[in-house]
Amino acid sequence: MSKVNIILKVNGDRYELAVDPWRTLVEVLRDQLNLTGTKIGCQTGDCGACTVLIDGKSICSCLTLAVEAQGREITTIEGLAPSGEELHPLQEAFIEEGAVQCGYCTPGMILSAKHLLDRQPHPTETDIRKALSGNLCRCTGYNKIVQAIQAVAQKTGKEG
Repeated sequence: MSKVNIILKVNGDRYELAVDPWRTLVEVLRDQLNLTGTKIGCQTGDCGACTVLIDGKSICSCLTLAVEAQGREITTIEGLAPSGEELHPLQEAFIEEGAVQCGYCTPGMILSAKHLLDRQPHPTETDIRKALSGNLCRCTGYNKIVQAIQAVAQKTGKEG
């Protein structure tokens, strides 16, 4: 089968690519665009390590074909702090609250949290835990991750 030409808009940049039609979005992000912040974990949509935002909604990029993302706005962890000089408030909070251990789940957790805060500015702890339910962490026990998200909501006056 021949490659398919697609155009992806990732972190505000436009990319014209030739991809195998069976390649997942996570593979294309990592292998062709060198955006390695998006992790490959289970490859079955269970761990959330590959979470990115498509049109503002969190999705598992291991379950999404790259061709399905054509014409849509994709945000990876690299896109949250595009200048590289300042971190996104969620990234800062994860550091300040000690919510990062090995860091493998962190990009997916942060993007899931961004999706939550963008659509629900006054999350309860239950809301936060529900929003993170598709993201697995083997290190932190989730409490510090939840605290980091609550801290961002409080700093921006969004805690309900």
